[in-house]
Amino acid sequence: QERSLRLRRWYELMLENKEELARIITAENGKPLKEAQGEILYSASFLEWFAEEARRVYGDVIPASAKDRRILALKQPVGVAAIITPWNFPSAMITRKVGAALAAGCTVVVKPAEDTPLSALALGELANQAGIPAGVYNVVPCSRQQTPAVGEVLCTDPLVAKISFTGSTATGKILLKHAAGTVKRVSMELGGHAPFIVFDSANVDRAVAGALASKYRNSGQTCVCTNRFLVQKGIHDEFVEKFAKAIDRELHVGSGFDAKTTQGPLINEKAVEKVERHINDAVSQGASIVTGGKRHSLGKNFFEPTLLSNVSTKMLCTQEETFGPLAPVIKFDTEAEAIAIANAANVGLAGYFYSQDPAQIWRVAEQLEVGMVGVNEGIISSVESPFGGVKQSGLGREGSKYGIDEYLEIKYVCFGGL
Repeated sequence: QERSLRLRRWYELMLENKEELARIITAENGKPLKEAQGEILYSASFLEWFAEEARRVYGDVIPASAKDRRILALKQPVGVAAIITPWNFPSAMITRKVGAALAAGCTVVVKPAEDTPLSALALGELANQAGIPAGVYNVVPCSRQQTPAVGEVLCTDPLVAKISFTGSTATGKILLKHAAGTVKRVSMELGGHAPFIVFDSANVDRAVAGALASKYRNSGQTCVCTNRFLVQKGIHDEFVEKFAKAIDRELHVGSGFDAKTTQGPLINEKAVEKVERHINDAVSQGASIVTGGKRHSLGKNFFEPTLLSNVSTKMLCTQEETFGPLAPVIKFDTEAEAIAIANAANVGLAGYFYSQDPAQIWRVAEQLEVGMVGVNEGIISSVESPFGGVKQSGLGREGSKYGIDEYLEIKYVCFGGL
């Protein structure tokens, strides 16, 4: 009950300070202020959710085969949890993990991304104000140069019982190797390569609206952003035409503090170079730039929202996660072909498809090799939903009623001699 009350108070303080917290996010990573405000509400909701879940960690009494025994299953906190979070959601990725950990009774050491330490520290200040005891929520900011060393310490120190990481698959594999030495519990939310399939039966206007939301949120820098569009040949041309018009009409590049901005800067020069490399590779293999295609006139890390057509599965942009405002469109013929292309990736975080055929919806939803499926929806994250992937997109689930289990051990107690 005490943990529940403290988490609830932390949630209330986040709402009271939501404008300041949002401005910190925009200043740190450049996302539009409206998106940052949405992130703070989403972030706070995890503290509210897990404040309620804290009192619902139930064990079991299991019928025993021997008359003089009773079997109990108890759930206990795993211990110290190391939380390593990314820059693209510098507040929500913390509360989604920390809310569950504290609700379970664990203490945490948060290592925020080197680009966005202030959001983690601001949450720490509010945790103090909420009465969360000193030493329960700890933040260890560090430079880019020190990040590998700090990550290794967190993963190898025997005092740490659990690692929860959100970031790239490549980094996740390194942390898994480190954690193996002391056989730590791990949760990994790693890279994605989300397909967005539009079938001939789809409502094209709804599909375009979903595509815009799924691809260009945070300038394409989210792990569940669509990375490749697969559009059936019957509606391909109509979809591309309407998508291009929507991009030109509704997306505005600029400072995150400008009210009309929907597309802020990318996080750094390296991110811009990757988008350019993917576009150049695609064009060299025959892809066409429908709109965008270059750095924005604002300069530095700003890039034009870009749409490519005549894209093939041999191009880099359909083989790697771009993490930027690039939408490549592949034309396909049959449902089986689309599923084969979608499932060819070695990762599987989110996937989306648009169809109005009920039988097709069931078939495709069950066959897509991803942890989360959006059917006629481009934005699917919510506090009630289990967030996580399959294949090399990770291990475990966050949020939802399942999220707290990642921070609990099940202890079997055999009570004999009765």
